[in-house]
Amino acid sequence: MSRAEQPSRRTVLAAAVVAAVAGGTGHAVAATVSDTAVTGNTAPARPVDNRAWTTFTDWRSGTAKGVRAVSGARPGVVITAPAGTTDYTDPHTGTTAAWEYATWTSPVHRLSVPATEAIASWNAHTPAGTWIQVELHGTYSDGTDTPWYVMGRWAAGDEDIRRTSVDDQSDGKSSIWTDTFAIDDASTGLRLVSYRLRLTLYRKPGTRLTPTVWRLGAMGSDVPDRFTVPASTPGLAQELIVPRYSQSIHSGQYPEYDNGGEAWCSPTSSQMIIEYWGGRLTPEQLSWVDPGYADPQVDHAARYTYDYQYEGCGNWPFNAAYAGTFDGLQGVVTRLGSLTDLETLIAAGIPAITSQSFLKTELTGAGYGTSGHLMTVIGFTAEGDVIANDPASPSDEAVRRVYLRREWENIWLRTKRVNASGGVSSGTGGVCYLYFPAHPTPRQRKALAAVGVR
Repeated sequence: MSRAEQPSRRTVLAAAVVAAVAGGTGHAVAATVSDTAVTGNTAPARPVDNRAWTTFTDWRSGTAKGVRAVSGARPGVVITAPAGTTDYTDPHTGTTAAWEYATWTSPVHRLSVPATEAIASWNAHTPAGTWIQVELHGTYSDGTDTPWYVMGRWAAGDEDIRRTSVDDQSDGKSSIWTDTFAIDDASTGLRLVSYRLRLTLYRKPGTRLTPTVWRLGAMGSDVPDRFTVPASTPGLAQELIVPRYSQSIHSGQYPEYDNGGEAWCSPTSSQMIIEYWGGRLTPEQLSWVDPGYADPQVDHAARYTYDYQYEGCGNWPFNAAYAGTFDGLQGVVTRLGSLTDLETLIAAGIPAITSQSFLKTELTGAGYGTSGHLMTVIGFTAEGDVIANDPASPSDEAVRRVYLRREWENIWLRTKRVNASGGVSSGTGGVCYLYFPAHPTPRQRKALAAVGVR
């Protein structure tokens, strides 16, 4: 399935919690939908705080050292006069090179939900010869501060640096687990109450190259300990027409990227939703893929979401950032609180990529169990059951599945589960990726706002 959900990472995260593209019209099949599904007003309160900097005013509000805000159809931040030059030794190639850099630091954001976890997201253009680093600095509920934690070193390509998470970051109160900030012992009541994000833009010295960052933000959450979640009431019957791609047909391909297609649920799901919104790769971009392979865009997505430190394609922010490299698209990582939230999004034409783990006996019709897997939710039947494009299918044609609402809801939203050995393992607590137009329609904006994303 996906290494992103293996116990070495997600069990630790769960323990921390437990202890405490324009438009979208034309994609949907005929639907019946209640006002509740559109507005999301009856969805349970989500223990989640989302904040993103995306507007020209947002970018002007930060502290700039060598960068400036740019306006236009998609405001962002770029290098003007670098603040300095530094050497960076890539831990995955051993290459040391000099880079000019400039920084933008956000204002302090006070979380509406003091958090046990936080996950950053960003969307950027990094032409060859450039890359970015995202860091988080927070304040705890006891008044002390975190260090500056690296949340990711990222480039759209892999020629200049290897995109990477950074291990072994901790201050004894919190730690970074691949892409996620987590309080070490939430049972103490310690929480993250505020944070700043620092963005560092790098380029080759003596050039006029620059990354452009359009979106930077983070999701903080404090999801309660739970083996089960309350059942929601169906409110929508609708299905979106989303491309279907199987990860299984890529088994054994390019094993340097997480052993091949059997682990590519995350990039396969990402590619399905990207193409739903009209994102396409050119023959030139796909020219490196063996021409004998079907669906070469899936191989491409695996390569360009791969985290060289984690040694997997399931880094959540890296997948959202990959989606953001396609014209007119943006992507975020968040948590939702119920299937009502997903109905709200589907009603507005926005599919979602969800993360879940389960035993074979817990999801009727799946035919497998997994310690972690990504699939796309594309709609709901008249009975309220979940229609998903499940990449863990033997062929593209078999990707569309219908899963029982109550089973699917519980395996997605819980934070604890009994594993195949009879022990307790983690659940993701409603994690999902959302990809949507850079300029959403009013209906899409309303739906996103209803689930806490702006």
